Amino acid sequence: MHLLLYGPGRLGSAIADAATAQGWTVTAIGRPPLHGPRVEAPAADVVVDASIGAAVPANLAHAIAAGNRAFILAATGWDVDQPRVRAMLAEHDASAVVATNLSLGAALFIRLVERAAAWYACAGAFEPSIVEWHRRGKADRPSGTARAIARRIAAVDPRWAGPDDPREAGDAGSARPALEIAGIRAGAAPGSHLVTFDGPGESVELRLTARDRTAYADGALAAARWLTASPRTPGLHPFDAVVDDLLDAGVAVPA
Repeated sequence: MHLLLYGPGRLGSAIADAATAQGWTVTAIGRPPLHGPRVEAPAADVVVDASIGAAVPANLAHAIAAGNRAFILAATGWDVDQPRVRAMLAEHDASAVVATNLSLGAALFIRLVERAAAWYACAGAFEPSIVEWHRRGKADRPSGTARAIARRIAAVDPRWAGPDDPREAGDAGSARPALEIAGIRAGAAPGSHLVTFDGPGESVELRLTARDRTAYADGALAAARWLTASPRTPGLHPFDAVVDDLLDAGVAVPA
């Protein structure tokens, strides 16, 4: 397997190390030069974009121009460019797995939160909230994972406005108050997400803590295997599709 990697930072380096340990070939591409043309990308089995959200469309176009058609979009913060990305993938018959968090544990945690949120919504007296804590240098706030969790809660508990409804989320007089999401940027930890369901006399907490970035790297390799296992429909595919296949097969993320 040959991986082409955009963004050899903390996440990208972890993915590269995991792929190399599996005997895969990895080609890394950093930021484009300030002056002059960008070096042409090589053809690869799968392209992983672990850069920053603002760079995703340009990186995608750069890789597509070299004939690449299978992508893992691990960067966050490019929601505004999603129509453009979808159009590029459709035009070039390309497929991409998109994930705010490539960890299998995180994917299952979000499903667990969604189920719990539906239960506590029925109970009525419990108020959900999210606290996410990441290293000081993380740019996006709330994190992509926190936004994904909030979407799932708002989908099953109509009392709250989710992160994709700016009119209601930002309107103090709205019939639906914004789901509370607090972000902390301090230290060097990869990430922690705490979901609380707080009631009049008790509080229930669900927590996800990343000890390092190996879980994200394992998920990226699982997504790469999924993309190359059989032809995929052009367009964006959620990481949940990869997780579903792993669960259906009754296996964990392959080593």
